Amino acid sequence: MSEAVAQLNETLLSMLQSETFVLLNTVDAETGGPTSTAISWLYAVSPSTVRLAIDHRSRLVNNMKVNPLITITVFGEGTVYAINGSAAVRQDPLEDVPFKMCCFDVEIQAVRNALFYGAQLDSAPRYAKVYDGRAAEKLDGQVFAAMKKA
Repeated sequence: MSEAVAQLNETLLSMLQSETFVLLNTVDAETGGPTSTAISWLYAVSPSTVRLAIDHRSRLVNNMKVNPLITITVFGEGTVYAINGSAAVRQDPLEDVPFKMCCFDVEIQAVRNALFYGAQLDSAPRYAKVYDGRAAEKLDGQVFAAMKKA
């Protein structure tokens, strides 16, 4: 691991301004244990703030309201980054999306290279949306537009 910095570098900022697969790690509000969930509705507002949109049916919404400390794990630039921060509700519900979502802003407290010493990623994980491609594209467009406006 490398030393932490308190904001995103230019490459991470650019990467997180388009659709990106990450892991969102929260503290479960019921058990107090760690949780990890893959998400793609996130957007870097600035080098010090990342915005997330979460479906209200997800436990993540309550987890972050009860304990705002989170980690976002990003796979990219040949490495793995851990972005630690504190989440606060930005807009609830998120406007102009077809179902109830909560929008959070994450104030970045630390960004670290989290890949073990002597390793490098050959490629970032890739995913495919397995439902109606046009519907997915439309929904993603609505969510990202609403997040940017929030």
